[in-house]
Amino acid sequence: MRLEARKLLYDVQQAAQLVRRFTQGLSLADYSADPMVRSAVERQLEIIGEALGKLARFDSDLAAKVGDFRRIIAFRNLLIHGYDSVADDVVWGVVEKDVPPLLENLAGLLKQEANRP
Repeated sequence: MRLEARKLLYDVQQAAQLVRRFTQGLSLADYSADPMVRSAVERQLEIIGEALGKLARFDSDLAAKVGDFRRIIAFRNLLIHGYDSVADDVVWGVVEKDVPPLLENLAGLLKQEANRP
């Protein structure tokens, strides 16, 4: 199960890095004006939430080390099921405020996991 848990953490990290890459140098107005960027970012946020949901089922102790993992999963559900009511500024807030600390957290967790048998 450890290998699966590491893979899921890696998937979260990769998706978060893509969110940063897709939004680098953009403003909220730029983001709002570009449906392709919005779609790409929302898809990666969905992947983050889905991978964390799977991680919580495989290894709840490890998932708990990901800050706000329940809130991240809930946001994924909002994106999927409430797609028509999610405002661009809410997604942009996640991109700006939540993704950078998530990436820092994941780097530490992946390093710890790499040192485990």
